[in-house]
Amino acid sequence: MAVAVPPRSEIPTQYTWDTSSIFPTTADWEEAVRQIEGELPHLESFAGRLGEGPDVLAAWLELHQDVFRRLGQVFLYANSEYNVNTLDEAAKARQEQAQGLMARATAAASFAEPEILAIGDTLQRWMREDPRLQMYAHYFDILESRRSHIRSAEVEQILGLVRDPFSAASGTHRTLTDTDLPLGVACTETGDTIPISQGNVNALLSDSDREVRRTAWESYADAHLAFKHTMANALAAGIKQDVFNARARKYPSSLEAALGPNHIPVEVFHNLIATYRRNLPIWHRYWNLRRRALGYDELYVYDIKAPLSPEPPSVSVEQAAEWISEGMRPLGDEYADILRRGVLEERWVDIMPNQGKRSGAYSSGTQGTHPFILMSYSGDLYGLSTLAHELGHSMHSYYSTHTQPFIYTRYGLFLAEVASTFNQALVRAYLMGRNPDPVFQIALIEEAMSNFHRYFFIMPALARFELAVHEQVERGKGLTADGMIGLMADIFKEGYGDEVVFDRDRIGITWAQFSGHLYMNFYVFQYATGISAAHALARGVLEIRPNAAEKYLGFLKSGGSEYPLETLRRAGVDMMSPQPVQDAFDVLNGLVDRLERLLEAV
Repeated sequence: MAVAVPPRSEIPTQYTWDTSSIFPTTADWEEAVRQIEGELPHLESFAGRLGEGPDVLAAWLELHQDVFRRLGQVFLYANSEYNVNTLDEAAKARQEQAQGLMARATAAASFAEPEILAIGDTLQRWMREDPRLQMYAHYFDILESRRSHIRSAEVEQILGLVRDPFSAASGTHRTLTDTDLPLGVACTETGDTIPISQGNVNALLSDSDREVRRTAWESYADAHLAFKHTMANALAAGIKQDVFNARARKYPSSLEAALGPNHIPVEVFHNLIATYRRNLPIWHRYWNLRRRALGYDELYVYDIKAPLSPEPPSVSVEQAAEWISEGMRPLGDEYADILRRGVLEERWVDIMPNQGKRSGAYSSGTQGTHPFILMSYSGDLYGLSTLAHELGHSMHSYYSTHTQPFIYTRYGLFLAEVASTFNQALVRAYLMGRNPDPVFQIALIEEAMSNFHRYFFIMPALARFELAVHEQVERGKGLTADGMIGLMADIFKEGYGDEVVFDRDRIGITWAQFSGHLYMNFYVFQYATGISAAHALARGVLEIRPNAAEKYLGFLKSGGSEYPLETLRRAGVDMMSPQPVQDAFDVLNGLVDRLERLLEAV
């Protein structure tokens, strides 16, 4: 049975992350802020000088990397302190200060890219003359490919300055959902009530008590519906900002502005959506199987995570860390041991739910720090899977920051969801082979289906919604709360078919429950491409194909030193083709087959 969430003060230290590893005290953080503020005039002093010669250009690039590396640590500390307790006003002020400093530094450095492009062909000679410039060859190539989208130094400065005020829309949405939104209570069959929070809502939605699930789902949706106009206004502002940025940089659309800088053709997006829609009958079949297995006459959305296993296993944090590290052994002892120490000894993870903690889960970090994972552990296979997922992000960042220079440590959104879902695939395979008990196997497949549901059902649906609302704004049309609810409902109606009872408004408000994702300009579709690439790469490792593990580790270490599609090709998967997406749907179909056989057996 899901329980109420405790205050932050009651969480044992070993289950919180160690921000003192970034800065020992808040005073040390404030001193780092002052030092970076003092560096901004130094950054600006290079304006108009980058064409003087290779020595000046190399000095600028080294300074830029150093300042932004330290700025990343400042931002990480402030963000981490605030996200675990959004009720902390002092932490909120530090987060806003760090955000403002990031915008000022970006504006101070905004002259650089136009000036580097103005150097032209001479840059190739300078790279031959000065070895310090050779490491920037890929960066220079990226700039050249974006030449027509990089504006004058003055315009770039303005675009840098608006970063901070442009974050207000997403900040408003997230503050409302994580701090101020009254989520109500869930009720048990016996009449007891459980206060709903962002930290326990997922556990409530997978509770064995159907009344708990129903009341939690309805209350959570109704809370968002009560503030639908505010959330719609915030999201509309975020979308308008995407369109503004696309037009300011002379891209034909927001989609092309999101994908173009990483050399990802828009066909990759459209291939995914087309393949998803062709495979919706797999989901319809699964809804039907789930309804029959639960013994219900009708299946509701709040039944999608109802436990099918009569005894879902409980999994402690410590057990989860052990199983995940063992599941990742095919990549070698080094990988598995770093991961295990991070969770159990070095406090990478703020793992327990608490009042005021922001919703969702993520991994963050920067060069000079270890990774930081935020989540709300549920004590079961779902929590284990989320931890494995975020550790995949963390190990990607760990190898990237330990292998690449700072400029290539960020590997971009398209690659981000590959490592995370790869970990889930390997750990799931390990647990499948470790415990043949049908009840355990059913619970494990339930977790897998929940994961596929999020990444191969919800996220493509949100991607379709995202494309539609961006296109509306690009055509000069307005966005309203009811219009967005109707659009989202129509998309989900196709996905649920006739197998799920359709509560139009509560299903249609789903977009409002993703307060971070839809402000990241076509991020959500990359969950689906990521899980597709991940299963292709995991299959090679699990089948012990020649050099598969080594190639995968090479993928983690490459960071952003190549274009994303090329990085994946080197690892062994071609995402220009829709085939990996179809192959992942085949995996999904196989899970439904296996679940049906197991349910019949028990």
